[in-house]
Amino acid sequence: MLRRHRHAGEPLACVPVTEGLLNRGFRLSTTRGTYFLKQHLDAPTADRATITRQHRATQRLHALGLPVAPPLPDATGRTVAVIDGHCYALHPWIDGRHRDGTQLSTGCSGRLGTLLGQVHTALDRVMEPPEHPGPDGTCGADDGGRASADLQDTFRAIDELIRLARAHRPRDSFDALAEHRLRERRRLLAQHAHHRPPPAAAAGWVHGDFHPLNLLYRGAEPAAIVDWDRLGVRPRAEEAVRAAAIFFVRPGGELALEKVRPYARAYRRATGADRAELAAAAHRVWWERLNDFWTLRWRYQLHDRRADPQFPAVSALAVWWTREYEAVRDAFTG
Repeated sequence: MLRRHRHAGEPLACVPVTEGLLNRGFRLSTTRGTYFLKQHLDAPTADRATITRQHRATQRLHALGLPVAPPLPDATGRTVAVIDGHCYALHPWIDGRHRDGTQLSTGCSGRLGTLLGQVHTALDRVMEPPEHPGPDGTCGADDGGRASADLQDTFRAIDELIRLARAHRPRDSFDALAEHRLRERRRLLAQHAHHRPPPAAAAGWVHGDFHPLNLLYRGAEPAAIVDWDRLGVRPRAEEAVRAAAIFFVRPGGELALEKVRPYARAYRRATGADRAELAAAAHRVWWERLNDFWTLRWRYQLHDRRADPQFPAVSALAVWWTREYEAVRDAFTG
C-alpha cells in the first residue's frame, strides 16, 4: 500500500484495530504520520465498484462540511487497491473516542439527531436519486433486519436456535438466557401478530450503519462518521430510529427516552420529517427487533462469539419496547 501511496512515508508500525465486526482495520504509523488502513472483507460490500461509490460519497460529503474521513488517493488518483484479491483503502487517522448514549448529555443527544439529519439531507444532494427502495431493515451487523418478517419463518428460526442453544456444550448461563429469551419472543410474536407493519413506502440514501462505533468524538463534538460500507437506499426515518435504539439503550434493555426526545426532535427539524413518519418508522423497527436474532445466529450458526456481549441488552430491549410501546412512540414524535 505504501508503495502506491508514496506521499505517506515509510512504515514504522502497523497495529490491528480491535473494534469492528465486519472488516479489518490497522493503525499504520509511518515517517510522515498516522493513517487508518482498512481491509474490506464483508462480502456484500467488498467489491471495488461498491467501495469506490462509498469513497466518492464521503469525498462529496466532506466538501459540504460533514465530519467524515475520505480515503487518500494514491499516486494514480485511485482510492481502492486490490492486493491478493482483497480491497484496501488508506484513510487519515482521526484522533477521537466513541461515545454511547450514557456519555451524551441532553444537548449532545439533540446535536446527534441534527447530525444524522444533515447526513440524510446531504446524501440527497450528492447521490443519484434512488430508483427503487433497497433492502429494508439492515443495520450494521444486524443483517437479519426483518421489518416485514413472515411469522412462520421467524417461528422456524426460533425453533432452530432453541435446538442449537439446548445442544450447545459446555452449556452455560448464556445458553440458558438465550433459550429463555427465544421462548419469550415466540409468545410476544404470537400475541402481537396482528401488528405486523406493511412494507415501507419511501426510501432515500442512508449511512446504513450509524451507531457509536462508527462515530468518533473530540470532546463533545463529532469528529468523524466512519465505515460507510452499508451506504444504500432504505427508509431514512428507520435509520434514525435504529440509531437511537443503539445509542440510547441502557444495559438493562430500556431506552433513555429523555435523550431520545431531543434527538428525534432535532432529526425532524433537520430533515423536515413529520411525526407520522417517525411513528411509522418506530413501529417498523419495533417489529423488526421482535423478529431479529442476529447475535444468536452469530453464536450458534456462525460459531462467532464476538457479538455475545450485545445479546443481553438487545434481547431485553425487544421485551421492554413492547411493554412501553406508547411511551417510545411518543418520545420519537413528541
